[in-house]
Amino acid sequence: MKFLLTSAGISNPSIAKALVELLGKPIEEASALFIPTAIYPFSGGADMAWKAINGTAGNPLCELGWKSMGLLELTALPTIRRENWVPSVRESDALLVWGGDVLYLTYWLRQSGLADLLPSLTNTVYVGVSAGSIAVTPYNCDAEFDLQFMPDGSDMAAGAERALGLVDFTLYPHLDNPDMEDTTLANIGKWASGIPAPTYAIDDATAIKVVDGVPEVVSEGNWQLFDPQSR
Repeated sequence: MKFLLTSAGISNPSIAKALVELLGKPIEEASALFIPTAIYPFSGGADMAWKAINGTAGNPLCELGWKSMGLLELTALPTIRRENWVPSVRESDALLVWGGDVLYLTYWLRQSGLADLLPSLTNTVYVGVSAGSIAVTPYNCDAEFDLQFMPDGSDMAAGAERALGLVDFTLYPHLDNPDMEDTTLANIGKWASGIPAPTYAIDDATAIKVVDGVPEVVSEGNWQLFDPQSR
């Protein structure tokens, strides 16, 4: 699978160019499925999901002019025959995975069966936004934050610090966002010091493009790599 892991969507021409390169065709010739699931645990999540779908959320993704767009709701998939949703996933050029609660998203990626399917989608582009990007890395930098949104006694809280591990580095988005006090470079570096994998701190003008497991930074902003081998 090919990945474009963003902090804030297709936020500038460089990231848009990387998306087209991964698709191998113009966006207007490509089909996509949008996954809003991660946003629902938050207060007002339904409203935020709708804004993402209709292109008014501020992190460009659904509104890019796709040839076709469908909605894939992970929480519904366990109640649906696989033969009725898997073909749509396999036929799509891109999966657009929205931000929100990483823990909730990874739980439903696993429960739905999509996590097991993803490695076989060799020609599909996985486009993540914030939590949607963190979910495919080995470690969840938002675990402490995410836990406060879990229902009491929920088994979703187990293993909160781990994500899917479909790439071999981890990601900390929204670098130096003034509205997120935990996103300073110093704080990210402190978190990364306890992680046995490379950690990319990326701002909202940066993305990580991954082909055949090899990451490439695409940026018109700021980023930093914390590599455990250099400690």
